[in-house]
Amino acid sequence: MADKLDYLGELDPDDPKQASQQIANKIRAAILTRRLAPGDKLPSQPEMAARYGVARETVKRALESLRSERLIITRQGSGAFVRAQTQRPVELRPHIEAAFERPHVTIDFAGFSGETLRDALAEVLDKVRAGRLAPESIAIRVLVSDTAAPMALPARAETQADDPAVRDRADRITRRAVEGIIDQVTELADLGLVPAASVEVRMHRTSPQFKLYLLNREEVFFGFYPAVERTVTIKGEPTAIYDLMGKDVPLFHYAVTDDDASHGNQFIEASRQWFDSIWTTIAYRYDR
Repeated sequence: MADKLDYLGELDPDDPKQASQQIANKIRAAILTRRLAPGDKLPSQPEMAARYGVARETVKRALESLRSERLIITRQGSGAFVRAQTQRPVELRPHIEAAFERPHVTIDFAGFSGETLRDALAEVLDKVRAGRLAPESIAIRVLVSDTAAPMALPARAETQADDPAVRDRADRITRRAVEGIIDQVTELADLGLVPAASVEVRMHRTSPQFKLYLLNREEVFFGFYPAVERTVTIKGEPTAIYDLMGKDVPLFHYAVTDDDASHGNQFIEASRQWFDSIWTTIAYRYDR
């Protein structure tokens, strides 16, 4: 059977390059040829040190080189992962699954409806039901817009004005997504599969301009909602609306690293502060 780490190759004693550079080159090649995909976890530093017969510091220098090239990210306590520079929502799931490998899982989401989060959670929670993932606790906070209040988007395209019928449609979409998240997670606690599981949902009266996922308060996915014109069915009639495009928007990925001054660390801290500030000030409870 082939060694699952074959892509790491072997060091060439006749190569004038330093061992750390050779290691970096081999991992870089594996990433660029997609033998390592976005979100894949690299072997641990001790595993690679043993594989190559080098000191752990040598491996660490190789990883630092790849991190400076923005090919990988390192998460405190979890290891190194292939960076996804521009993620799409369908690619969010592997990172959520990695978050569920921790004993205590926290997810904060802010955005329009939570549809992408609901769909990304579904397959991961199936693995919890099957016993392949076994977190001790799950705590999810969802922050969405209250479409009962007038807002700039979504709106009727013809008048560019707020329309209760358009908002009612958005409200149904949001409630389906939010209720799906609540039901999926609380079921795990009801079945005794997770000792503690909770979903808190709060609403606010501003139109969402972006979506934000904060995983274990150490990893952020962030993307803007473009405003698009499209035709939907409202009360049985085709209606042109200005809507928020969410499912296919690119997400920018940031993760906590060992460098406290890094741009990623600063963005994650700002995201935490922003989320908590809205959650504790203008947000209010979602009524089922």
